[in-house]
Amino acid sequence: MRPSRLMLALLGALAALSVALVVWRPDDPGLLVWPWAALLLASVIDLALTVPARGIRPEAGLPPRGFAGHETALDLALRARRLPPKLWVRLTHDPGLEPADTAATHLPQGAQEIALRLPLRLRDRGMQAITRLWLMYPSRLGLFDILPGWPLDLKIHVLPDISPVLSGAIQAQMLPLMEGARVMNLKGEGSEFHQLRDFVPGMDPRSIDWKRSARVNGLVARETRVERNHQIVLALDTGHLMAERLAGLTRLDHAIHAALALCWAGGLAGDNVGFFSFGARPRPLMPPRPGRAAFAPIQSACADLMPDEAETNHTLGLSVLNGKLKRRSPAGVVSDFVGSTSAELLVENLAVMQRQHVVLYVALRDPDLQGLIHPATSGMDDVAQAIAAARILQERQAVLDRLSRLGILCLDAAPGQLTSALISRYIEIKAKEMI
Repeated sequence: MRPSRLMLALLGALAALSVALVVWRPDDPGLLVWPWAALLLASVIDLALTVPARGIRPEAGLPPRGFAGHETALDLALRARRLPPKLWVRLTHDPGLEPADTAATHLPQGAQEIALRLPLRLRDRGMQAITRLWLMYPSRLGLFDILPGWPLDLKIHVLPDISPVLSGAIQAQMLPLMEGARVMNLKGEGSEFHQLRDFVPGMDPRSIDWKRSARVNGLVARETRVERNHQIVLALDTGHLMAERLAGLTRLDHAIHAALALCWAGGLAGDNVGFFSFGARPRPLMPPRPGRAAFAPIQSACADLMPDEAETNHTLGLSVLNGKLKRRSPAGVVSDFVGSTSAELLVENLAVMQRQHVVLYVALRDPDLQGLIHPATSGMDDVAQAIAAARILQERQAVLDRLSRLGILCLDAAPGQLTSALISRYIEIKAKEMI
């Protein structure tokens, strides 16, 4: 319980009145007693008429799990013989949860029960907890703010976001390369034999199998398709730069969500998917397995993956990865850089990998930098920020151009477009037979 603004205003007014009475009527001290006595009596009556906090019985529930970057809701029920007509709800929670700002809840006079749904945004992966519930409501006369609290033991396991997999968005994006749910064919392209069929006008004459045609005394064409069972390796940078938040989530979270989506797409395409992460030190490589069989282990590994506090050692991490890949493979490297030194090391090591593998370098574009280039006002600070932002983007583009000239595929996407852009680039690699 604390005094309200009305109570503080009354106390200030009575203090000023008391000073005035002392100055004007110094020989009559009894006049000082009556205003303060009236306020004390009003306070006692106010507390007596107010809904007691001990009569309120809260019940709260939270879903057992949710996806990072999404919203969930805390279900709260309040019961009492008589609930206050106006109240606010606050929570004590872990930093990985972000409650929405809730306005005051107005209840009908004499209400005995109310059910509320409090939105919660899930910011960080891992186990997140809500430890205490707080209410605030004014007393009957508005002289006090009542602040009761109850301990809570509610936990939610925040997992990497796989909603595109569950919703079927990945399957829909893969449809141009799929015939049915299990067979991926690109007729007339690819290098893997699929079937023989009669040659008809309009088909590529180079597809004619002359030996077969001679045996059957007719033109027979070979139909090919994209090769299957390639091994794809997803390599995620977990250095301190990946802890920066973009669109409410860290760079590492965005990278994990895109990697899981690509793992599922690889399973649909019949490829094997492996997983590797590196920061200051590399972590063990998860060997490539069939995409759907690899999805659960990779999801489990990503659930506990957190950004390091140290800078990324690109030389050590990419050298270890390059040494463990025994056959030509597409390697998707999600990383970031700042400054010329880290960019130079990144470029050198990706160039070494590119000699044996198909390397796709994935970077996350910061939307805030684009907004700083065109400031709304022309103050000195705004102009300085615009120049600095333009310089950063120029250096970043120079690094990406250099990687492209070395034959390394580059993808620079905004956080909300990373997943779809990465899968589109994977489809392009498969379609062009770049592996």
